[in-house]
Amino acid sequence: MHLWNQAVKAALEPLANADNAKMMKSYMRDRFEFYGIQSIPRRTALKPLFTKQQLPVVDSIPSIVEELWMLPEREYQLVAIDLLIKHKKRLHFTMLPVLERLLITKSWWDTVDFLASHITSALFLNYPQQTLEYITRWRQSENIWLRRTALLFQLKFKHDTDSLLLFDVIGENQANSEFFIQKAIGWALREYSKTDPIAVKKFIVEQNIQGLAKREALKWVHSHSVEC
Repeated sequence: MHLWNQAVKAALEPLANADNAKMMKSYMRDRFEFYGIQSIPRRTALKPLFTKQQLPVVDSIPSIVEELWMLPEREYQLVAIDLLIKHKKRLHFTMLPVLERLLITKSWWDTVDFLASHITSALFLNYPQQTLEYITRWRQSENIWLRRTALLFQLKFKHDTDSLLLFDVIGENQANSEFFIQKAIGWALREYSKTDPIAVKKFIVEQNIQGLAKREALKWVHSHSVEC
């Protein structure tokens, strides 16, 4: 095990709380094991390892993250996410195949949404051509988490959103009744409605977006009484 991961393990194991672990496991539908450490105490315990002096070099990030991903307790995957976010502006496009493995392994919203809106987005901004090659595959993948990533990676882009790409990906996925896909469509449209509400409302009407996706998409528009 990488020395940095050994230090993570040494810091987290003493904080294990069986009662919290049981509740956390239940909340996540019994999909993962937990130490039972909430985010604030977890990050506090690991704060020394996230200092400039203790952070691993960027070239070692892929192997460290994949090692954390294979450990049973969910806290380790969340630490991996924090580490990736810390380094996200320095990640090389060679991280893309690793990112894809993370998205399809131990997949659930608590990891996928951060990988989409922080890591995929950062790689797209720094390496648009290489990243778009992956997104082009993901947007029609049989794996719902890759599709969700293609829908959500522009979530924080605001005026830099490629609206044509966003609307195209939504159009390809709107017939998919999977909850996490419909929720992602609504979430992506809601965020973009804060930048261009008229375009979003027009798209919803023209594309006949319905149900959960439509309700989620129009939450901000309705709460701010935005008219076309």
